[in-house]
Amino acid sequence: MSQSKSQPPKELPTNNAQKVSTLGGFIAGGVAACGAVTFTNPIELIKTRMQLQGELSKTQKNQPKLYKNPIQAFGLIYKHEGLRGLQQGLICGYFYQLGLNGCRIGLYEPSRYWLSKIFNPSSIMDNGFIKQNLLINVVAGGISGSAGAVLASPFFLIKTRMQSFSKTGAVGQQTYYHGTWDGLRQVYRHEGFKGLYRGVDAAVLRTGAGSSAQLPVYNLTKSFLLKNKLVKDNSFLLHFISASMAGLGVAIVMNPWDVVLTRMYNQKGNLYKGPIDCFKKTIKIEGPMALYKGFWAQLFRVGPHSILTLIFMEHCMNAMIKIEHKLGFNPVY
Repeated sequence: MSQSKSQPPKELPTNNAQKVSTLGGFIAGGVAACGAVTFTNPIELIKTRMQLQGELSKTQKNQPKLYKNPIQAFGLIYKHEGLRGLQQGLICGYFYQLGLNGCRIGLYEPSRYWLSKIFNPSSIMDNGFIKQNLLINVVAGGISGSAGAVLASPFFLIKTRMQSFSKTGAVGQQTYYHGTWDGLRQVYRHEGFKGLYRGVDAAVLRTGAGSSAQLPVYNLTKSFLLKNKLVKDNSFLLHFISASMAGLGVAIVMNPWDVVLTRMYNQKGNLYKGPIDCFKKTIKIEGPMALYKGFWAQLFRVGPHSILTLIFMEHCMNAMIKIEHKLGFNPVY
């Protein structure tokens, strides 16, 4: 019996992201990331402070570190600032995640579709499903991630400054904001619209690198596990293993640019002319390994954040499929 065109071939795993509209993917991705950041915001705060610690200091090796490792940092911040201190910048983080991951997840499949249509049309099946292609996946991830970085850049700037601020354990330049909107108002008042997008070039490099790894690694791992029948389709174990591998890939690829981004956003003056200048100065003064400052905090953040985001994404996508089906919507790229 011939394969029905209404069903995807058995060897190709079902991809829920191809069943929703671009808007549906944007909403599902943003909501999933907001759920994840609720749990991972404290380690994001710790990572930010560890990356700023010893900034452009040649004598940092002879100085005692305020934050020695993620666990010690967690205890120190909780002792002096409490749970509220650990969740500093959370609301701003929600706005950031809506913009960033709404684009990164919502625009990934449309980007992959159009790239495949232009460069590899044979990969698009009659039923609309697209075969996995590593190069196209990486480029699609970079495009969708970069778009999210630009859209959400002002919120990341405010979040970084809010998370670095501490009355008891100060690292880096200190800026106090009453909240997200106060931060946006202050930056706009003193630096104008351009100030809101300070460091956006670093954000594009950082998020583009991370996105080029996250969804491609997730989907390729997922396809490998299903193709070799190692786990069941749509199971928690499938999503967990795939998301874990994606988190590891993101942490390795993104950390150097994340250090640059954190420092670019936290500066109030013109310590760095741009991301490349920051990259060079950091290596020259602190050494190459400074680009991997806060790596373990990064891994502890990106790992759980990727796992939670991508698992939540599967549920959010399922919900969006049902909602759009009732409303009569179809994926339109």
